[in-house]
Amino acid sequence: MTGVSDADVGLRAAERLARLGTVEIRSGLTSTEFSHIEQRFGFQFADDHRAFLAAGLPVWVVGHDDDPDHASWGWPDWRDLDSDVLFRQVNWPTDCILRHVATGGWYSGWGKRPRTQETAMTKAQRRLADVPRLIPVYAHRYLPAGPRVAGHPVLSVHHLTDMMVYGLDLEDYVVQEFHESPVSVPFWRDFL
Repeated sequence: MTGVSDADVGLRAAERLARLGTVEIRSGLTSTEFSHIEQRFGFQFADDHRAFLAAGLPVWVVGHDDDPDHASWGWPDWRDLDSDVLFRQVNWPTDCILRHVATGGWYSGWGKRPRTQETAMTKAQRRLADVPRLIPVYAHRYLPAGPRVAGHPVLSVHHLTDMMVYGLDLEDYVVQEFHESPVSVPFWRDFL
């Protein structure tokens, strides 16, 4: 949110992630790489997200991303801009909304739903051009795009009707997602 200095949250999140030792982290993205990504996908990273990725590019969570039972998109591969996986991950939040509209749903803030499905889809696509973009952090976890902002909550977006806050900001998200489970109950802790 506003008031948080530029990149502090992102830098603290990157430091915490590195200290955990459970994530493979490669050299951070360069200014040129950021420019290519932002041009390719038509958004600008938030300041904390940019600082996080400049400090080091997370690529793999040991024991999680390699476990077929936990298969997901994992960390976005920002160095493979032609990847179909990256394209789907970047567009997932928008696709969730369009699927919702395609199945008869509608966002009430857009006024009355058009009568025909075709008109509803066209209107939804136009309206989505003005909606703040969500940018993938890890798997189905997203931060809003936009320069000169930091400290937004990290959102988990599985479907339009299955969204939740996964961290109060990027640093809190790293703590919540990548820590050892504090649950000591045998059996149940294995499902967290």
